[in-house]
Amino acid sequence: MVVTEYVVDNWALLLVLLGFATSLISTVFLEKKTVMRMYALIAEVMILSIVVFIEFYLVGKSEYRMLRSFLIAIRYSATPFLVAQIIFTIIKRQRWYIFIPALILAIVDFVSIPTGIVFRIDETETMVRGPLGLLPYIVVGIYCGLLLGLMIHNSSKQKIERVPIIYFCFAFFAGIIMPFIIGKDYAQLFCTTIGISVFVYYVFMILQVTKKDPLTGLLNRQAFYADIADNPQEISALISIDMNGLKTINDNEGHAAGDLAITTIADCFIRAVKRKHYVYRVGGDEFVVVCRKVSEDDVIELTKRVHEQVGATKYSCSVGYSYSADGKKPIDQLLSESDAKMYNEKQQYYKENKKEAR
Repeated sequence: MVVTEYVVDNWALLLVLLGFATSLISTVFLEKKTVMRMYALIAEVMILSIVVFIEFYLVGKSEYRMLRSFLIAIRYSATPFLVAQIIFTIIKRQRWYIFIPALILAIVDFVSIPTGIVFRIDETETMVRGPLGLLPYIVVGIYCGLLLGLMIHNSSKQKIERVPIIYFCFAFFAGIIMPFIIGKDYAQLFCTTIGISVFVYYVFMILQVTKKDPLTGLLNRQAFYADIADNPQEISALISIDMNGLKTINDNEGHAAGDLAITTIADCFIRAVKRKHYVYRVGGDEFVVVCRKVSEDDVIELTKRVHEQVGATKYSCSVGYSYSADGKKPIDQLLSESDAKMYNEKQQYYKENKKEAR
């Protein structure tokens, strides 16, 4: 009977988690460690849903007060751990210390069982907040803010990437605000909120794989040709960028060093671009920036920022651009002109540095 009640109450969540786990079995687009972290996330959400169900099932049963307090401490502690796990899973280059604030909160939550500093169960079997009762919500809020900030920072600033960010913003901050609107019963919906949110993001991420370069996270060659065919009259300029000396790095230091060089300068491009600038990796060390509805001064400033950002690293690149004031210049002509200027700059670079063009 209890199991049946749990299944009925959490049917939507169970279906989402089962679909999520099933889709991970056949995915070939994600790194193995990312897939394993997602499996761990699915297991954590499942376990938390069981904890929450049992906790609410024990409401009013005074003989289980200590067990219920223990389960409340787990629930309060697990929520920030889940958000930290999401950050650890979907945001690249995150380290284990992202879990430290969640661990500190867990210690405080369990200390609250005998002290009541975060919560306590009164004589009417009602859970009431203690002096630090808002601390779990504050920690979760900080984690959610960090998650959204990292998603924005790591995005390639394309319009389409705003969709999951807006969705996450709504879902997670609803998770913080809703308990104050509909009360403690929202705790029973939190796991479903987390499960659906992460699964939706996963589906969106898979759909975007065909448009993204797996090494740099920039838009790829396929996306470039699709996008320049979309409203080409809005394209004011194309900027061609080519890394200098990649073959030498690959030959002397290995392809891992070459990959590091490519990802490093790609990060430089992401920092350099602003609104209406779209960066594509169209070849091994070849990149194109599409600029829509911008002035030539804006394009020139962007090329300067690219040089400044890359110049702050140990790498270098050559840049050329072509501008169309009225948007009527054919795309092929824009690309031919920007490539020609870029190759002129590259020849000048190798001449000045007395290096062989490679």
